[in-house]
Amino acid sequence: MEPIREKAYYKTRWLITRYPSQEAFERREPSEVPDLKGPVGSTLPAHSIIEGNVLLNAGITAALSIITGGANAKFDAGNARIGVGDSSLAANATQTGLNAATNKAWANQANGYPAVANQTATWQAAFDANTANFGWQEFTIVNAANDTGDNLNRVANNQGTKVAGQVWTVSVAITLS
Repeated sequence: MEPIREKAYYKTRWLITRYPSQEAFERREPSEVPDLKGPVGSTLPAHSIIEGNVLLNAGITAALSIITGGANAKFDAGNARIGVGDSSLAANATQTGLNAATNKAWANQANGYPAVANQTATWQAAFDANTANFGWQEFTIVNAANDTGDNLNRVANNQGTKVAGQVWTVSVAITLS
């Protein structure tokens, strides 16, 4: 008899959506925005996709605790935040959150998130015109208002600089199979 081979896969997709103003966000009309760090006249796309990330050890442990009835805070609408920061340090499973020294921010879940369908959990948050106006280079999901909680995952990927007046959203979909 051949031994059972257990395999689990996960796939993560981050979606950054950019709105040039609060009004455009309210109308759900994303568009390109100026790229302040790029060549003169360059723009950032309305949508950017980041494939993959690193699950963090503390987040894995918290998720397993939640599954088995433990007391860890859930990654639900009441607790989960999406965090962004300006550190470009590569993601590593031993990290415990965002690595930025000062430029980091967290946003609550949008109405109806997180959501689960077809083996995929999706979180979504909006960073308003006055929040997270700095270079976006790292992203995470945490089960608290900031890095004092357990961070589920982290990815480092330069997405440009958000400026005052713009609204950017982050959507994170994790699929297990």
